[in-house]
Amino acid sequence: MAKVGIIGAGSWGCALAVHLGGNGCQITMWSVLEDEIRMLRETHEHKDKLPGVLLPETIEFTTDLEKAIKGQDVLVLAVPSPFTRSTCAKMAAYVEDGQKIVNVAKGIEENTLMTLSEIIEQEIPSANVAVLSGPSHAEEVGKGIPTTIVVGAKEKETAEYLQNLFMSRVFRVYISSDVLGIELGAALKNVVALAAGMADGLGYGDNTKAALITRGIAEIARLGISMGGRIETFYGLTGIGDLIVTCASMHSRNRRAGILIGKGATMEEAMKEVKMVVEGVYSAKAGYALAQKYGVNVPIIEQVNRILFEGKPAKDAVSELMLRDKKVENIDLRQLYQNSVEIPW
Repeated sequence: MAKVGIIGAGSWGCALAVHLGGNGCQITMWSVLEDEIRMLRETHEHKDKLPGVLLPETIEFTTDLEKAIKGQDVLVLAVPSPFTRSTCAKMAAYVEDGQKIVNVAKGIEENTLMTLSEIIEQEIPSANVAVLSGPSHAEEVGKGIPTTIVVGAKEKETAEYLQNLFMSRVFRVYISSDVLGIELGAALKNVVALAAGMADGLGYGDNTKAALITRGIAEIARLGISMGGRIETFYGLTGIGDLIVTCASMHSRNRRAGILIGKGATMEEAMKEVKMVVEGVYSAKAGYALAQKYGVNVPIIEQVNRILFEGKPAKDAVSELMLRDKKVENIDLRQLYQNSVEIPW
């Protein structure tokens, strides 16, 4: 029986606790919030973030970070991306050499432009870091609805261990060595989902959403390949798959926030209404900064930044996107890829 410490007791942490508990793992769940841990101990349900999903009685809940980390076979890091660095700084004193940490949050750090796995490796150099990502709303995973996802790791042995740990008859796990591509797709799809929600809020239809999804993945792929990611990653589960579900589902906090902004709410008002961290807001500036650094054209991500941080009306942004200079639909991405990326395993 694997011992798993889940660091973060939000919706995704709770859903994975239910899933891994069902796989026979021994779970210890940590939160910095005493009221949250008290609620989970008493009710075994996160009534605010994952209502209707009961957590196994066998889970141990704690605010003691050392207790959640020491002796665990795997640590699942499930805190929102803005808190990844500060949480890892606190974890570092307790993480054992080579201990596996699976990051399940999605984002890019705004001031450093680092991915979350890079932050973990910087703060906890002794850890063996992997990522888990794909089209996987916590509300559905917690209820055992069939889901397919990807584990990314630098070492094949680590990826296969985690694949076996998470795999079940309702949770199919693939593995990949393209950690960078997985994380970029995961973070930037949230920015495009904000745009999709804005289009919904403006009253636009399916044609508009299909355009945003299709041109959005083109932007993400251009940037990701320029940074060293692999093309197949962006057209797989952690790229187009995650983008589709995040743009289309009302489970998506990014889409819900976008809808409110499209209807006239400010970014701050939308985030307050959604009541959870809207990861796309935090990744938007970083995504645009990376595009400028690598000289990549990302018009959708650029316009989302203008709306969020410069007060540009969403309707004006759509008009500007529609009236840009005429383009050819596809460039040869192989020119960026150059068939020279080495796949480590």
